[in-house]
Amino acid sequence: MSRDQQHRGHAGSGNDRSRGNNRRRDDRSFRDASGRGGDDRSPSGSGGRRGDDRSPREAGGRDRRAGDGSRRDAQGHERNRRAQHERSYSAQAPSQRRKRSDPARLTAYQALRAVNSEDAYGNLVLPRLVRENRLDTRDAAFATELAYGAMRWSGTWDAVLEKCVDRPLDQLDPAVLDALRLGVHQLLAMRVPDHAALDATVGLVRGEIGQGPSGLVNAVLRKVTRRSHDEWLDALAAEHTDELRQLGVRHAHPVWEVRALRRSLRANGRDTAEIEALLEADNEAPRVHLVALPGIGSLEPALAAGAEPGDLVPNSAVSAGGDVHRVPGTREGTVRVQDAGSQLVARVLAQVPVADDSGAWADFCAGPGGKAALLAALAHERGATLLANEVSGHRSDLVRQALSAVDHEAWHVRTGDARQIPSGQDTRFDRVLVDVPCTGLGALRRRPEARWRRTPSDVANLAPLQRELLDAALDATRPGGVVLYATCSPHTAETHDVLQDVLARRGDVSVLDTAQLAVDAALPGALDDARAAGHDVPGGGTSVQLWPHVHGTDAMFMVALRKSA
Repeated sequence: MSRDQQHRGHAGSGNDRSRGNNRRRDDRSFRDASGRGGDDRSPSGSGGRRGDDRSPREAGGRDRRAGDGSRRDAQGHERNRRAQHERSYSAQAPSQRRKRSDPARLTAYQALRAVNSEDAYGNLVLPRLVRENRLDTRDAAFATELAYGAMRWSGTWDAVLEKCVDRPLDQLDPAVLDALRLGVHQLLAMRVPDHAALDATVGLVRGEIGQGPSGLVNAVLRKVTRRSHDEWLDALAAEHTDELRQLGVRHAHPVWEVRALRRSLRANGRDTAEIEALLEADNEAPRVHLVALPGIGSLEPALAAGAEPGDLVPNSAVSAGGDVHRVPGTREGTVRVQDAGSQLVARVLAQVPVADDSGAWADFCAGPGGKAALLAALAHERGATLLANEVSGHRSDLVRQALSAVDHEAWHVRTGDARQIPSGQDTRFDRVLVDVPCTGLGALRRRPEARWRRTPSDVANLAPLQRELLDAALDATRPGGVVLYATCSPHTAETHDVLQDVLARRGDVSVLDTAQLAVDAALPGALDDARAAGHDVPGGGTSVQLWPHVHGTDAMFMVALRKSA
């Protein structure tokens, strides 16, 4: 996905005055944003500005600049500016043209700008903007669909835009490019009439960026309307002979991720033909799962308000929609939003049989605190205590906030590198969760921009840390204790390869039947066939890989390891 660049594309020049009904409009042909002729009139006939809002590049001329970057000659005249009689004008009076966008589209635009210019996370910044802009339920839903959709599909929409813009996209003003992405998503992937998408996007540009780029945006989006969603995808896919590249274009995934996901399906004993279903699931809005902290919270108010009981883990529910922060208990932290796969991870660790359990539990990578809160509540029910470790002070504060609803006697937060947790006889744990930092390829539904931020080098950079954290967890576990290694990525380099490396180097570890443990921790009948999620590990035992298209969860991986004497 294109990031904010230093180069800013010229927005074009031209005169946007209305000539009135008494002046005959120039009916000569005009050019679109690529410099080729075409009729860019609005479907409604009123159209806004026509194709003459072009920069010199758009007009097919050379982009000559003076030495100081100016487009004016020695006499102060603007270069490449057409004579008065050659210009065409809008039929609308200036007062009739939309100069700003509606609150829902503005919110989506602000979210997309924050993601692309500030490296913000869409799932964190958008809810804040919805609240700040005071959107009602309908507008909030529209803004969410538009913002998340544009983030998910930005790679494919950029490929569309490359066919409609006369210059490399990184030479466009990044703010203009984000507005174009929103426009393309409305035109190709939402039930928004073309004229409404065009008018609203051009109005957004006028209000938030300026008058200058509006003609370019108008012309480019009109070119987009010349093909339907399917026609664009067919045309883009036809440019590639490789099946994985075609899938990447059609389902908005970088090809390296498509390749990695297909390899993971094979490594976990599934049919690689499922890859398309998996990619489709990544592009669907995920269900919002709720969990009531055991012994503390209750889901009864949520169920009474229309939520449905969860179908994977106990004491969970699927939200009925709307603002989940209004569900009783969420503000207090006794009811939490948490994917069912993450809930299962915590429950598996809590239910693994451990002989002579002294009640010393640990979460080595606890931030931002969702699994830690559930583990602490489960520990408190059993008279155990949880050490929640997080490397940064900011994330430690988030963990404390998440744990605040649980009796403070049941937990303690440590700030520091988990690889440096003392592993002496007096500090060893009975149960340790090590949910390692990962690429997050299994949670692409919830992190719409993540697929375009990650690169193969991220996998290589994270692998050593993942191995070191697992080693540290095993070192800090007493003989007979259990470590649960988990990650929200199905990439084999972050799952099976890490496991096999540790098993090859250490002689004090055995793999448990994690698939059966998951069946026991889940609701009765939810995972009757342990092999549906489980996979045999060489040397004995099983691991578990959940899938969005199979289990309706994030693609969580987990494997339980017993520390031997």
